[in-house]
Amino acid sequence: MTDLGESSGRRPGAEDGATLERLLSVVGAGAVELHTAPEGLRTPVTGVHVLDALEPVIRPRELLLAVGVDPGSAHAVDVVRRAGEAGAAGVVFGPGRPAPTARALQAAAEEGGTAVLFRTAWCTWAQLVGVLRAGLAAAGAPPMPATSGVPLGDLDSLADALAALVAGSVTIEDTESRVLAYSSTEENVDEMRRLTILGRRVPPWRVAAMREAGFFQALWGAGDVLHRPAHGQDPERLVGAVRAGGEALGSIWVAAVAGRPLAPNAAETLRAAARTAAAHLLHHRTHSSDGRLVEDAARALLEDRGSVEVLAERASLPPREPCAVLAVGIGSGHPADDGPSGLYGLLTLHCAALGHRVVVVPAGGGAWVLVSGLERDARRADDQVRRLGSALADQLSATIGPPVKAGLGDVVPGLAGAPASRRSAERALQALLATDGPHTVARSEDVADTVGILQVVEALREVTLPPRTSVARLREFDAGHGGSCLVETLRAYLDHFGDVSAASRALGVHANSLRYRLRRIRQVSGLDLESPDARLLAQVQLRLGGEADGARP
Repeated sequence: MTDLGESSGRRPGAEDGATLERLLSVVGAGAVELHTAPEGLRTPVTGVHVLDALEPVIRPRELLLAVGVDPGSAHAVDVVRRAGEAGAAGVVFGPGRPAPTARALQAAAEEGGTAVLFRTAWCTWAQLVGVLRAGLAAAGAPPMPATSGVPLGDLDSLADALAALVAGSVTIEDTESRVLAYSSTEENVDEMRRLTILGRRVPPWRVAAMREAGFFQALWGAGDVLHRPAHGQDPERLVGAVRAGGEALGSIWVAAVAGRPLAPNAAETLRAAARTAAAHLLHHRTHSSDGRLVEDAARALLEDRGSVEVLAERASLPPREPCAVLAVGIGSGHPADDGPSGLYGLLTLHCAALGHRVVVVPAGGGAWVLVSGLERDARRADDQVRRLGSALADQLSATIGPPVKAGLGDVVPGLAGAPASRRSAERALQALLATDGPHTVARSEDVADTVGILQVVEALREVTLPPRTSVARLREFDAGHGGSCLVETLRAYLDHFGDVSAASRALGVHANSLRYRLRRIRQVSGLDLESPDARLLAQVQLRLGGEADGARP
């Protein structure tokens, strides 16, 4: 045991017992996803190595991080084959694994007997290196017998078990002095513990004082438990850093309570607990329901990337219960004051108030709302989605000002169908925004005609039309004659089925002025307004060139 300010060499952990199974149980779905393990999960893992393109050394029993290697390339298959020949424990590729790639990599893995894993989208390569090295150290360290029954990641139970062993109170903190867990000791706790627990972190003034005194430098550099003697109202304390693989994960604090001394072997118990706690802290870090990680997992679900089971666990959503997606956006020409971030925040707030199990994901200028746990009965589930969409559109429109519109996706039996629901919701929202009418909520089938024409127009964008069509001539004429508006006139006339009175009202001109413009259109472009084919082509081309003409497509 070391007094504050003293430190000793780092005590090495036992890393010989690490296997792929134990490593994955520690870091799990928060960092990597297992694709295949032909030799099973008991494969020993002794280290982590980043593939160097200039010096592609592959070591036996190590995890090879294939940074910069496209998992869909022939190079990736070759890396897996060479890893198998070298006896590597496995190869980790970047996120995303389309089916053809997965099959090719699996075949190469089975041929060479090496595992294939994929990095999750929310864990960078730099983070993954630290997580895996810490995970290896934690996976190889033997647990304390008294805490061996504590489920991995259950820090509260770990704190309670340790408190009973040391006869004191326990707090587990991260490296930023935030409280992750504390023992249920209630009797006569000191004021500092009370403030720390209530605020879920050490008070800033105390952190500043300890930093200035060099305490944290001693804590993260020490290889032993630090001892803080009782001082005034502050009881005796022990603190030990939790490390794994050279990475500091947090600290464990033990304090005497009710004026009683700590157990005689408290320091040795804390040393052992710090080694055991590494796996728990790492598991907690990579499995915690942090809002950003939940959002990233939901986005991956909606974009059909990765394992549904793993992503569902990360997003805390039931994978096999009915769900649907709503696509929410703001009516064209009416930007919200706070932009997309303001819409996202309000959506999150309103969804929470309505009591639905949802995850809101920003998407362009709007957002996707993934709603899970819907009624099993299809009709009642549809009603739930429609009521939610209407409530959100009404409440957000009243709050923001501009009309908020919601496309309702199809209800699907589980999260595996969420991407299809998202696509149907987006089609409905695009139709609502394109027509810019009074309707604010719709399913794709409610606006099927508009959805259909939008799809037709999109499909025709790659078609090369003849260079001198009637509409092309009109555009050329308008461009060369400032103030000319023949294209706008033709669009209004066609949109109103040739009704001169309605088209003139829409343009704000007299009917005779419109008739004059129509004659000019015929003269300039040669357009035969009596021909159904000519009218159809003109309307399609006007929609295709809508952005260039300054109008919506």
